Amino acid sequence: MSKPLLVETVSAPTTAELRQRRDAVEDADLVELRLDSVSDPNVAGALAGRRRPVIVTCRPTWEGGRFAGSEEERRKLLTEAFVLGAEYVDVEWRAHFDDLVTRAAGQRIVLSAHDFDMMPIDLVSRLHAMRSTGAEVVKLAMKMTRLSDCVPLLDLGAQSGSQGGLVLIGMGEYGLATRVMAARFGSVWMYAGADSDAGQLTAASLLEEYYFRSVTESTEIYGLVGRPVTHSVSPVMHNAAFRHTRLDAVYLPFPAADADDFVTFANAIGLKGASVTTPYKVDFFDRIDEAYAVARRIGAINTIRIVDGRWLGENTDAGGFLEPLRQRVPLEKTRVAVLGAGGAARAVTIALASSGADVSVHARDRQRAVEVAMLVAGRVGAWPPERGSWDLLVNCTPIGTYPHTNETPVDADAFTGRWVYDLVYNPPTTRLLREAAAAGCQTIGGLEMLVSQACEQFLWWTGVRPPAGVMREAALKRLAEFMTDENHVV
Repeated sequence: MSKPLLVETVSAPTTAELRQRRDAVEDADLVELRLDSVSDPNVAGALAGRRRPVIVTCRPTWEGGRFAGSEEERRKLLTEAFVLGAEYVDVEWRAHFDDLVTRAAGQRIVLSAHDFDMMPIDLVSRLHAMRSTGAEVVKLAMKMTRLSDCVPLLDLGAQSGSQGGLVLIGMGEYGLATRVMAARFGSVWMYAGADSDAGQLTAASLLEEYYFRSVTESTEIYGLVGRPVTHSVSPVMHNAAFRHTRLDAVYLPFPAADADDFVTFANAIGLKGASVTTPYKVDFFDRIDEAYAVARRIGAINTIRIVDGRWLGENTDAGGFLEPLRQRVPLEKTRVAVLGAGGAARAVTIALASSGADVSVHARDRQRAVEVAMLVAGRVGAWPPERGSWDLLVNCTPIGTYPHTNETPVDADAFTGRWVYDLVYNPPTTRLLREAAAAGCQTIGGLEMLVSQACEQFLWWTGVRPPAGVMREAALKRLAEFMTDENHVV
């Protein structure tokens, strides 16, 4: 199978502007012209002077589009597009425009079906019925309600993709894999655009973040499992490292509904490895076949490697956490207050205790704090920590993470110690760090730990030491994009 093509979807309020946006497309193989978006649909005007092949679409409101006119009007527009030589015309299966499909003998017809609620149970029979029309391309776009909903599409692509002319799309955040790994799903092309509600990625994201044109059926798959994972910089870091080291691999965000959801998906897709983040670091410890020594001691994993079907677990959080501290803080007998009681707090607490620090654990859930403190015979302190009770404060909670950047785990008058270390990396400088610095504390941001532990993950997966500078630069670039958001105040 040849590599999937990239289709960039353009819409505009007028035909003239639609044409301008069409001509502004630079990196796509085809352009989808959404006539349903314009107030003055003019087929000839939309097609005139095009420099790239186009797909003409006029999606009705009943199929998720904006065209509110009659079906007869829509039929005329699509027929005109076909007669005037549009490379492809998108026709909805439910529209029953059989005369147009027959007239075209199926050639240059994209027969599409969308389900915006769920994965339909009649997927296979629906595909057979659509293929029987003779349409050159059959497109199925289904809403994913969990990560494992991608598996039926994967199976469908494996069974039918060899016939060609198939586009399979999982809509929503759970369907991102179907877009990046279009080749694995048997799709002849994939759409890029601005419809983020449907899970669409921009052309720039597909090409620059996930290197879409390099992803093939044999590309190894890695990713980040957690919830949420939308604003993680791990994908750009690891993908930049894969690119730099010339490894045929791609790293994706996997927002699993639960551990079972991810295991089902991972086994079906042939996953090679994954980073594990909130809230699954402890959950997956009980799901793997073998845990390495550090992970066993912590009782939580942040890294999975799958070898010959066996799930291996490791934890690079402890080493990644300590690396930025080595030249800054003399940990022996230093009083450290650890905020939080999740997987990261477990790793940090053990790392600190092994370095001779005097550790206390502070969490809203006191029982969970007790469980973490017991790992190192540490103390359980009040939430938030009392003034004067610490030298180093470590935030292992997600408080202050984008988009909740105005939140902080402690009050501004609580900074009586010398150092504050925030594991939150998005934004790079959190409110906690700003207020700590203003109070005279030395601060350390979470990006340093993130890069350090990511390098160890990459090495464990691939046997190749990644370039830390490349990973850090990619992360900073991605974070800068977040900081341009009008709601992101840093």
